[in-house]
Amino acid sequence: MKNDPSLMPIKDRFEFLVSVISGQRFLQKQGIGNEVPFFICPFRPEEATDMERLIKNLIRQLEKSDIKVLHINLYDLSIDLLKEREIWQQIMEVENEVSKEELMELLRGVLDPEHHFVPAIAARMEEADFDLLFLSGIGEVFPYIRSHHLLNNLQSKAKEKPTLMFFPGTYSHCLESGSSLELFGKLRDDNYYRAFNIYHCQS
Repeated sequence: MKNDPSLMPIKDRFEFLVSVISGQRFLQKQGIGNEVPFFICPFRPEEATDMERLIKNLIRQLEKSDIKVLHINLYDLSIDLLKEREIWQQIMEVENEVSKEELMELLRGVLDPEHHFVPAIAARMEEADFDLLFLSGIGEVFPYIRSHHLLNNLQSKAKEKPTLMFFPGTYSHCLESGSSLELFGKLRDDNYYRAFNIYHCQS
C-alpha cells in the first residue's frame, strides 16, 4: 500500500508514532471498545538496528511531554531470569554439547510465559511508574518465546495501560484467516486477534 505508514522512511514513522502515542486518545485507550490495549508496531527485519534507535529516540521524545515509558527488552529479560535462576552459566557451558531440541526444552521450561516470563514482566510493572509499556526483542527470543503466547498470558496483567510491541515482521488481517503475526514476514506465529496495528490508529 502506497500510503501505508509502516512503509514510510524511519524518520516519518518516528513522527507518526510520536503523534499517535502522545495523544490522549491513545493514552486513555479510546476507540478500542472493551479490548485489551495491545498494539503492534511491525517493521521489516532488516530494519532492526534502525528500530532500536527509533525506540530510544521515541522514549526520549515522549519523556519531554511527561509521558513515562517502561521499556522491557525480552532478550535482556530472558538473560536476567536465567541468571536469577542461576542456570545462565550452565547453559553457556552445555550449549555446544546438547542438541538444539534439548536446549530448547530447557529454555522453554525456565522461560515459560505463564509461570515465569509474564510474572517477571508484571513484577517490573509493579515496581515502575509508567504511562505505557514498550516490548522489544521478540525476534531474539524466538522460538522459545512466541509472541502470541506472550500476549495471551500478558493480557490479564497489562490491561490498565497501553502496551506496544515492536514486531520484526507483519501483522496482517484478512476475513478468511483473521489476524496473524508473521515473524520475519515468513513464520506464522498463530492467530492473534486482540491487538491493534499502531499504524492504523488515529492521533
